[in-house]
Amino acid sequence: MTISNASPDLPVERVILPALRDLAHEFKVRRALPSAQRLMVGPFILLDHFGPIAFRAGAGLNVPPHPHIGAATLTYLLQGQLLHRDSLGTAWAVRAGDVNWMTAGSGIVHLERSPTKVWGGCSSLFGQQIWVALPRALEEQTPSFSHHDECDLPSLESEGVSLTVLAGEAFRQRSPVPVQSDLMYVDVVLKPDARLAVPIEHLERAAFVLSGEIEAAGQTFAEGQLVVFSPGAQIVLQAKRGAHLMLLGGEPFPEPRHVYWNFVSSSQDRIRQAADDWRNGRFPRIAGETDFIIPPTEVPHVCD
Repeated sequence: MTISNASPDLPVERVILPALRDLAHEFKVRRALPSAQRLMVGPFILLDHFGPIAFRAGAGLNVPPHPHIGAATLTYLLQGQLLHRDSLGTAWAVRAGDVNWMTAGSGIVHLERSPTKVWGGCSSLFGQQIWVALPRALEEQTPSFSHHDECDLPSLESEGVSLTVLAGEAFRQRSPVPVQSDLMYVDVVLKPDARLAVPIEHLERAAFVLSGEIEAAGQTFAEGQLVVFSPGAQIVLQAKRGAHLMLLGGEPFPEPRHVYWNFVSSSQDRIRQAADDWRNGRFPRIAGETDFIIPPTEVPHVCD
């Protein structure tokens, strides 16, 4: 992972080049959060970017059943489709432009795989999955799931800028996704020479460059970089040749978060209990599924 630090007085606090991770069966993601020096941006505790990946005929993604606690996951695709199934009985395909939002709360098990019809021919997959840590008072809430079609997500287009508010509130638009804290997650396309002022309402903010290059505060940032802005800085993005990016931001929690594998909590003891529950079969099951993922042996770490 490449991390460059800037002076605290500069508008850009840090630039992170995500590490490449194997997620399942050689399916690789670029993980921007958590990193060694920047573990969260507001309530965002994980940001995985994947693709574009071209699957040959007879191949596709298959992530077996695995558990989550203490966070909400958001899956957003730019290409392709994925089938989500969970221990609540949900079975829903997310397609390009749609949002799947799963609140793990006290504990949920889910899987993600390419739909059956995709396996018969060539297909592609391109998108992001993010995790949003829950406020401490809501960490043990009842698990839930909601799907949001592309047509239901608020969008704007003006002066060479096209954007869609996927979660939270930004640019005076509020997404219907049922978030539990103050945040924004926005898909932004900039045409050549377009400019965009990054909302200043959120204390912590960042931009992930999907394609092209963006300029901000006299610096140029390339595809695949997560650019973390300094709190309160006035940021105007410009793309001389066009760019596609994701904006994210929100308010940090007053207490630290701990993360181990798929478990997020303000309590280390709660994470240890969740790991023990999974190893001993005490999580709910997905009907008809017998496969599962074994957790790693890495030590939990604190997200300050």
